[in-house]
Amino acid sequence: MGGLLGIGVLYDYAVRALAVLIIIPFHEAAHALVSWLLGDPTAKNAGRLSLNPMRHFDPLGTLCMVLGGVGWAKPVGIDPRRFRNPKTGMAVSAAAGPAANFLLGFVSTIIYKTVWYASAGQVPDPVMDFLWYMIGMNISLAVFNLIPVPPFDGSRIALLFLPRDLYFRVMRYERYIMAAVLVLVLIGALDGPLGFFVNAVYRAFFSATEFVEAAFGLL
Repeated sequence: MGGLLGIGVLYDYAVRALAVLIIIPFHEAAHALVSWLLGDPTAKNAGRLSLNPMRHFDPLGTLCMVLGGVGWAKPVGIDPRRFRNPKTGMAVSAAAGPAANFLLGFVSTIIYKTVWYASAGQVPDPVMDFLWYMIGMNISLAVFNLIPVPPFDGSRIALLFLPRDLYFRVMRYERYIMAAVLVLVLIGALDGPLGFFVNAVYRAFFSATEFVEAAFGLL
């Protein structure tokens, strides 16, 4: 019990939970916003164009996000018939979620560096830990959702490159695929490929934000 409920572990869970209050609504509201801009008001009418966490949280998905760093929210309803080009509309609205997380992670990287250098490292640990989780969890959620199988956002993007009939045949097994992916995550079978892409984005963010170091005369 000490390992699961130790003070340090509970602290990490609390900081992650604070980050989740921002990360998940940002992801889901992006889906709703882009689908609305493309002509489908379904998600907007359902109240999903909101940063209120309670509009989006799925209890199990949120718990997985806090405990494991990856999870999911309630699906955002989209009616592809409302799009001028249903295939493209589905792909673009799906890509909006991961794109929003990449953007939020990138901005968090800038804030993380700026706060650290501006304070000469004299910042309370909870502040830096929160910003670190804002970087890492945004990247992880974006990469996880880009897995190109249903029900992840990546599958909607893959629809652009797959025959329509094949895509919808695969969609029939969405629940089973989701369960299989979660099992693979739990047993660590996806740690290698997911870790590769997550680390690549980390490196890209920290490299692309070297202007912060330059601004503080550190380069």
